[in-house]
Amino acid sequence: MKRDIYDVIIIGGGPAGMYAAFYSGMREMKTKIIEAKHELGGFMRTYPEKLVWDVGGIEPVRCESIIQSLITQAQTFDPTIVYGQEVIGMEKDDEGIFSLTANTGEIHYCKTIILATGRGITRIQKLTVEGADRYELNNLHYTVTNLNRFKDKRVLISGGGDSAVDWAIEIAQLAKEVYVVHRRDDFSAFESSVTRMKAVATALVPYTVARLHGNGNKIESVTVEHVESQETTSIEVDEVLVNHGFERHFGGAILEWGLASEEWGISVTPKMCTSMPGIFGAGDIVTNDGKIRLIAGAFNDAVLAVNSAKVYIDPTESKMAGVSSHNDRFADKNDELRKMNKSSH
Repeated sequence: MKRDIYDVIIIGGGPAGMYAAFYSGMREMKTKIIEAKHELGGFMRTYPEKLVWDVGGIEPVRCESIIQSLITQAQTFDPTIVYGQEVIGMEKDDEGIFSLTANTGEIHYCKTIILATGRGITRIQKLTVEGADRYELNNLHYTVTNLNRFKDKRVLISGGGDSAVDWAIEIAQLAKEVYVVHRRDDFSAFESSVTRMKAVATALVPYTVARLHGNGNKIESVTVEHVESQETTSIEVDEVLVNHGFERHFGGAILEWGLASEEWGISVTPKMCTSMPGIFGAGDIVTNDGKIRLIAGAFNDAVLAVNSAKVYIDPTESKMAGVSSHNDRFADKNDELRKMNKSSH
């Protein structure tokens, strides 16, 4: 049976994977994305309402909007997209062709692989306070899907990272009061964000959530405890949001492939090459000395990974694609856009 061999298979459909699909299209590569879930977006799907400020060239925008724009862009050159499959096996034959086996039993063939599985399998770190689970269906939250829920409410947020601080800033615009409880004196979020947060919310440091007090399945007040003195304070609340981060198993079966790895991901060179020829990486799954863990950084990783994959297949190829303004791949698409613009006027 004839094998359908792709130039590149991208494992993972988050921001790195989607941009890699777009850029590989610019490089005229036959491309496939394999996404374990049934939608693209990756970890960004956990905070669709979050306002994202740090993507170059665009004004602050909801994460859901960025996801939709990335999906549209990823489909520009019609890559094959496979949903609901987790890659569990990899082999490379004598001709240098990789075969990837999915948990469904389907086998995918390619000349190169780009690992873009992001944070991999993640599990929310829940609040370790007795009885917390009974409030999860009411006013104890681990993510935000509707900001209006917090309108005119007293909101307590537990956490000290970017998510906790960013949500405090956004929720403060709607809420009656916002308290941010963090177990250390210093927050691990961006300094400018911490400054903005402290201007609109009450920061309690170093404190932890000690007890939840409720009526039925609804929290009515929270006891917080000072980490050093054990002094306690009671705060009346309407909503509680916990942002303690995620436990992650970043590689899944990929860790069994024998790739060099470190605590924070698969090791790559500055050109996104892993320790195995023909396999490259991009986004949160990879790490090196210059790694930037931003969405913008994922885009840069994707470009480097695709360029490395292209040259791996044919060392005589250019080391990068022509920019879009001078790239023949966009000629017909530019003509289509011009015609649409004329017809709309």
